[in-house]
Amino acid sequence: MSRPKDIDSSILNILRKIRLIAFDVDGVLTDGRLYYGAHGECMKVFHAKDGYSIKLALTYGYHMAIITGRKSVFVEKRADDWGIKHVFQGIHDKQPVFEALCKELNIGYEQTAYMGDDVLDMPVLKLVGFATCPKDAMPVVKKSCHWISKYKGGLGAARELCDLILSARK
Repeated sequence: MSRPKDIDSSILNILRKIRLIAFDVDGVLTDGRLYYGAHGECMKVFHAKDGYSIKLALTYGYHMAIITGRKSVFVEKRADDWGIKHVFQGIHDKQPVFEALCKELNIGYEQTAYMGDDVLDMPVLKLVGFATCPKDAMPVVKKSCHWISKYKGGLGAARELCDLILSARK
């Protein structure tokens, strides 16, 4: 995987420490739109390109996690397809869950990356070593991030983050 030419050496040093990559779902792994079926089921659309890099990062030994405010069988199914074992749904206060996961995995916050897009993600974004968001994240979130994807949520932002982290490997 080739390294982007415009990557700053200080960012590269941060990326080389990453061991855990975590994501919000709505607005990050999806475009944020919710589709309701005739029987009230809420469907979500995930991009295959994001999934490819998530699976690749797992093969390189990175821990992956999903922490989302909503509950959805579709999230559970997609996480299972990708091989993500750490899935937390219906979580409105994400920081304690994130802290507990880091403790369980024996990973320091400086060894973590998180991609979020809205105010519920702010406490975790302020904690991690590499705070990131999609291009269409809320402005207040963008101000708190080390890096902003050139892609919108659900349209390649997660892929770009994983590719960036993987490209920093020596």
